[in-house]
Amino acid sequence: MFNKILIANRGEIACRVIKTARKMGIETVAIYSDADRQALHVKMADQAIHVGPAPANQSYIVIDKVMQAVTQSGAQAVHPGYGFLSENARFAQALEQAGIAFVGPPVGAIEKMGDKITSKKIAQEAGVNTVPGYMGLINDAEDAVRIANDVGYPVMIKASAGGGGKGMRIAWNDDEAREGFQSSKNEAANSFGDDRIFIEKFITQPRHIEIQVLCDSHGNGIYLGERECSIQRRNQKVVEEAPSPFLDQATRQAMGEQSVALAKAVGYASAGTVEFIVDGDRNFYFLEMNTRLQVEHPVTELITGVDLVEQMIRVAAGAPLSISQDDVTLTGWAIENRLYAEDPYRNFLPSIGRLTRYRPPAETTTYTPGTAAGDVGDIVVRNDTGVFEGGEISMFYDPMIAKLCTWAPTRDAAIEAMRVALDSFEVEGIGHNLPFLAAVMDHPKFVSGEMTTAFIEEEFPDGFDGVNLPESELRRIAACCAAMHRVAEIRRTQVSGRMDNHARRVGNSWVVTLQGCEFALKLTADPQGTTVEFEDGENIRVASDWRPGHTVARLATDDAPLVLKVDKITQGFRIRSRGADLTVKVRRPRQAELAALMPEKLPPDTSKFLLCPMPGLVVKVDVEVGQTVEAGQALCTIEAMKMENILRAEKKAVIHELRASAGDSLAVDDVILTFET
Repeated sequence: MFNKILIANRGEIACRVIKTARKMGIETVAIYSDADRQALHVKMADQAIHVGPAPANQSYIVIDKVMQAVTQSGAQAVHPGYGFLSENARFAQALEQAGIAFVGPPVGAIEKMGDKITSKKIAQEAGVNTVPGYMGLINDAEDAVRIANDVGYPVMIKASAGGGGKGMRIAWNDDEAREGFQSSKNEAANSFGDDRIFIEKFITQPRHIEIQVLCDSHGNGIYLGERECSIQRRNQKVVEEAPSPFLDQATRQAMGEQSVALAKAVGYASAGTVEFIVDGDRNFYFLEMNTRLQVEHPVTELITGVDLVEQMIRVAAGAPLSISQDDVTLTGWAIENRLYAEDPYRNFLPSIGRLTRYRPPAETTTYTPGTAAGDVGDIVVRNDTGVFEGGEISMFYDPMIAKLCTWAPTRDAAIEAMRVALDSFEVEGIGHNLPFLAAVMDHPKFVSGEMTTAFIEEEFPDGFDGVNLPESELRRIAACCAAMHRVAEIRRTQVSGRMDNHARRVGNSWVVTLQGCEFALKLTADPQGTTVEFEDGENIRVASDWRPGHTVARLATDDAPLVLKVDKITQGFRIRSRGADLTVKVRRPRQAELAALMPEKLPPDTSKFLLCPMPGLVVKVDVEVGQTVEAGQALCTIEAMKMENILRAEKKAVIHELRASAGDSLAVDDVILTFET
């Protein structure tokens, strides 16, 4: 077994590998760029080595620099994580020539299956159903248009060396094929150092289901069930679960056996994933093979009890698999939500800055995966993360903050555990997708398991504007806020010291307004809680140990649990729960009467400006002063967190002034250009 392993990666996956290596008694070496000097993975590792400037193409994916770090550290093996150099055959070859073990598959398997064009050809030769498309290389945008017309729109334009949603575009017409080809090519070059592009038919209404395989160098191979990855945005997975709510045992077995056969055909040895598109009749088509550890591997670990990182390390050290297919048991249900530094209220555009508050829910391990499931009270919460409170979210890397996972004996229980965990997760200082994830967990299509890869596009066609809670939920929150406000007011009068009978001074009659609703309430408190009476006669019993200053309130209304994120504001609270972001005003009746007479403040008119929606780099400006643009026309391209974002005109207009040019770094709401009045 190895004594020291270098992790050629950063962020949460580097931290994840360090945890398992530490458990195995193996020392770890981190590498870091200028932007990551204070990163969590650097702090966790036994040793850390600097590899260059912040951009990944000047540090993390420069093979010579990583190899120098390997030599300097004396590491005997390298774990590549995912992304970066994880599927780079030249890197694996360099390690092999240096006598360093690669914690991943052999070079030949990476070359055959890591390249999506080659892997599809091999799959076809092996008799595996594949998605129709053009497997050759594409020279330019016009060539892409011609091929797209031959295949038939819609088409998927993909980077051959891609992954993680980078270098992928869907095109529905010639114009989108031209734009998509160039953007995919640019993203591929920046993220992978390989700008080759191919095109395949985009299958509508598909489900994305993948099989986890594990093979050794002794000819053994097994599959560890499947993962449902259909909740995607911009071709990037957002929510994953294991097992899939759609597959039956016969389909699961067929997909698993086919995946293992494919892996063995290329001499695979390590953990890998075979991805499929599955239609409504459970017909499945080979999509690609990822010759690395997947982002979503924790859900497989939670339902099987197999530490995939540990198995990868043991296989790389030459050990045979310690488990057979008969030993693999799928127990319970696991769900993973990816927490991204993306602002859902700005069409999920990247957000950077300092994490002024970062408090994940407490991790729990009341159940040991791989054993028989207990009762519904058994819940596991796991949070794989690479950040910490006070740390910086950089514009140079993937926007992932954490992977929040829950396990429970049933799917319904796992979903409910995830709802509570999301409501308990505190993130401040940057935009993030926690509200959106909470909305997905409550969506009827997700709850029923009837979703496809078009879920977000179909259910949130105009983007995400927050959640409007039903009146029953608003009543619960109103009752809780009234009870909390009473506690806060009693504390305030105690501090002032002006009266002995603090509760009498505060009073029991309140008017609560939230989400356009108004409730007149009367409160009756006792040592065990508060009874809240509504004007229509409904009573809600509130129990809580919340105290002023606490940012998370764990309450119960009529014995039903409720978790609220709480920020104190004038005359009330900012409350976040189940994807809703609520301004809750709690006033005395006379205050409420006067507040109703106040005029509403209108937002400023920004229709004459094109504002930068996120911090980023201007890649190009597509228009000139005096030019007339039509609705939907591209105005400029902004790059942030390795993704290119094309900003388009909302309506017909004339360009009045350009205030930014290619190469400029912009902050949120910086003016890019102005339109004539």
